[in-house]
Order: sequence, then structure tokens, then C-alpha cells
Amino acid sequence: MSLTHLAMAFAIGHPDVTSAIIGPRTMEQLDDLIAGAAITLDDGVLDRIDAIVPPGTDLGPLDVSYTPPSVTRPAPRRRPVDERSAV
Repeated sequence: MSLTHLAMAFAIGHPDVTSAIIGPRTMEQLDDLIAGAAITLDDGVLDRIDAIVPPGTDLGPLDVSYTPPSVTRPAPRRRPVDERSAV
């Protein structure tokens, strides 16, 4: 799976993400991003992502004052499988 497909599938499938902002410069890039939105990540892939970047990891210094429910409770980090794809 390409990194763009992984990124789109993760963003679209995450319950705390309300929209995925994209910025393609070419039709090929747009087609690639749209294809990524149709992918559904299974629990195994999501577990591997959580192992690489654990939930609650602060990547920016301005994020340290807020801990969303999806970080403190595992259930909100995952939509039901049939709701993970944008298609």
C-alpha cells in the first residue's frame, strides 16, 4: 500500500477526523488520493500504526494541553469496519 493510500485511509477512517484536506497539483495526484479514500484499514494495520506512534504522542508543542477522548479510551479510535471507508 502506498503512503498516500495509507494516509487517506487512516484519516477517513478515524472517528475524530471530520475531513481530510488534500492539495493535489495534478490529476494523477488527485486520482491517487481518491483511490486511498476507498481503502479500509483492518485492525492489524491500525494496531501497527499505534505501535509506531502510540496514541497520545505529542508531535507539536501546542498539543500538550488537550487530551481527546480518542487517546484516553481505545474504543473511539476505531470506527466500525463498515464505516472506515469513504466509499
